[in-house]
Amino acid sequence: MIKFITKAILTSVAVLVADFFLDGIKIEDTLTAMIVAVILGLLNTFVKPALIMLTIPFTVFTLGLFLLVINIIIVYLASEIVPGFKVASWWSALLFSFIVSFVSGFLERWINKYKIEKEEKIQEF
Repeated sequence: MIKFITKAILTSVAVLVADFFLDGIKIEDTLTAMIVAVILGLLNTFVKPALIMLTIPFTVFTLGLFLLVINIIIVYLASEIVPGFKVASWWSALLFSFIVSFVSGFLERWINKYKIEKEEKIQEF
């Protein structure tokens, strides 16, 4: 449960960073960013695999580039579900998915590095 909450918080920070850098993304407040993070996590867990399975021929034909379209669809679904989260265009959705992935991945690596260093210091004693 702590991992889920930590990941949701890190993803919400990434969502706020994407909102700051992109004009085509509008998020009303921090609570909306948290809700967007949870909804994106749920959509990526349950809906995205089904979309990937349904679009395997397109994905193979485009050498995997169709997965970008699936990411855009997931962001648009989240914008339809969460009030206060608006996406202006397909390009904004694509850039939003890139920024959220990059920032959340960076933050997760940073947190994990801190945990490993902390555990190593504890083991030294």
